[in-house]
Amino acid sequence: MKSKWHGQPCPLCGDGILSDSEREVEAWYKGFSFVTRVRGALCDHCHDGFREFDAGEEAAWFAFRDRIDADEAAELARIRQKLGLTRTEAAALAGGGKYAFSRYEKGKAKPVAAVINLFRLLDRHPELLDELHAK
Repeated sequence: MKSKWHGQPCPLCGDGILSDSEREVEAWYKGFSFVTRVRGALCDHCHDGFREFDAGEEAAWFAFRDRIDADEAAELARIRQKLGLTRTEAAALAGGGKYAFSRYEKGKAKPVAAVINLFRLLDRHPELLDELHAK
């Protein structure tokens, strides 16, 4: 059965026609690629459209995202320990609250990119920690 959108002008770009189809799409999360297939009324011009909800695809996306976040939390814990910092000291260095780093490492909060970048730099150049402590 055709959807109500099949054959209609694309209301998103105004240049294409929607048709019921399936397409591979790529989404990015924190520099990692997630590729999946979606179905719905998709535009032949802008490739956007109205996707059908797919519980399996959504579960796969959440599992992918959660794995990336867990890997990031483990990386922060490893770097903090390598630098010999307590969680409180790491939180102060990153500008977070007293328990921020604990929440990052347990996956209860997601650090901003600047925190991740700072600790990745310190992982490669631990001597910079002395400069930060001197200020």
